[in-house]
Amino acid sequence: MSPIGLPLAAVLLILLSMLLAFPSMAQEPMGQLRAGAARVEITPLESDLPPGSQGVLDPLYARSIVIENGEDRAALLTVDAGGLPTPLWESLSERAEQELGINRENLLITATHTHSAPFGGNDDYEESLFEALQQAAARLQPARMAFGSGQSWINVNRSIIHPENRRWWEGPDYEGPSDKTVDVLRLETLEGEPIAVYYNYAVHPVVTGNLDMISGDIPGAASAYLEASMGDDAVALWSSGASGDQNPIFFNQTYELRQIRIDDYASRGEDISNAMPPGGQGLDRDNPRVQLLLQQQKQVNSALGLMLAEEVLRVMRSELQRPEEQAVIAGASKVVSCPGRRRLDSGRAGYAGTYEDADPVDIRLSMLRIGDVYIGGVDAEIFNLIAQRLKARSPHANTLMATLTNGTARSGYIPNDEAFAQNTFEVVSSRLKPGCAETAIIDGLLDLVEKVER
Repeated sequence: MSPIGLPLAAVLLILLSMLLAFPSMAQEPMGQLRAGAARVEITPLESDLPPGSQGVLDPLYARSIVIENGEDRAALLTVDAGGLPTPLWESLSERAEQELGINRENLLITATHTHSAPFGGNDDYEESLFEALQQAAARLQPARMAFGSGQSWINVNRSIIHPENRRWWEGPDYEGPSDKTVDVLRLETLEGEPIAVYYNYAVHPVVTGNLDMISGDIPGAASAYLEASMGDDAVALWSSGASGDQNPIFFNQTYELRQIRIDDYASRGEDISNAMPPGGQGLDRDNPRVQLLLQQQKQVNSALGLMLAEEVLRVMRSELQRPEEQAVIAGASKVVSCPGRRRLDSGRAGYAGTYEDADPVDIRLSMLRIGDVYIGGVDAEIFNLIAQRLKARSPHANTLMATLTNGTARSGYIPNDEAFAQNTFEVVSSRLKPGCAETAIIDGLLDLVEKVER
């Protein structure tokens, strides 16, 4: 007998009847997954290149995936850009909802953060990004998804104590916090042919910055390699992990070129040792040593892209979970606010800044669930430990963070709480007061996880 005096079989029968009578109490099965992907070139015309440009090293793209399950539709859009203005995200998400049936809560638009591409764009630029979504939606076909993770050692923490002046500076800290995880979401036909891959990794795309050439940097090199490997019309979307304090592990040419520029400016009576001019200014491109270093930067960029792409391919080959043809699709978003500050002095790093109070800073958080994969979006550059702590606290193993997603916050860099004690350039330039953002982001994203679980 059961505790309430009825036979166990009778209790089970009553519970089954309740589930049948109230379908909302049981999760209804989803329909067949369908997915489509597209790639649209967005390389600026030669006439639109900025003054001093050395041309185009490799093309820029907007890459997209649209996925649906018979009830809900979602989209992932990655753009080769330093960042995407919030008004652009607002306009694109509104159009996607009205014209393509993609709920704005189910849309993640991410900048690759290449430092060799324009920030933002004009009306034609927006049209190209929307065209990527349109084309992906037009190519929807029955599909299945699978998720897996691997490791890639092409990143390194970039906050060090300078060996000479003992102040904080930018350089490779091999013992500092650095998540080597590369997360991989593969979408394929029911026959197993690739449609698209969405991969997430935390590294700053800054290798080609001194070239003053248009380039997708590491994300562009990795995606081009993946697309060539997958063949046909398969598309590879980079997703920017929490790379606010993560540099490419091989960055020696940039350090040497930095010193060359410092010496060049010093010869003209200007001290930039604690500042940094944009692009390759201060470089004599007729100097054989400069020419060698710039050529090596191109080689390093290709090599790092290849190394990351090869790990993505390995994960797709041997580390993916069982493919699923059905999946819940759900999205949610919220805005959290933290106290702001305004810097009153200058200097790149090494010294504590002086500040005055400023308006609070809003940070947009997004969460997109596709089956058992949870992608948390943040519209800013985030220090790596914040993402690691989100993953550790998430109730779901397949949780990742996509930064510079759905706009660009006014915050500047968002360090983790402990890092505010380090006078790195990211910390002293942050428009946030310490003690708020890390908790607000992690707790906010976990709240959104609960919301999309329902």
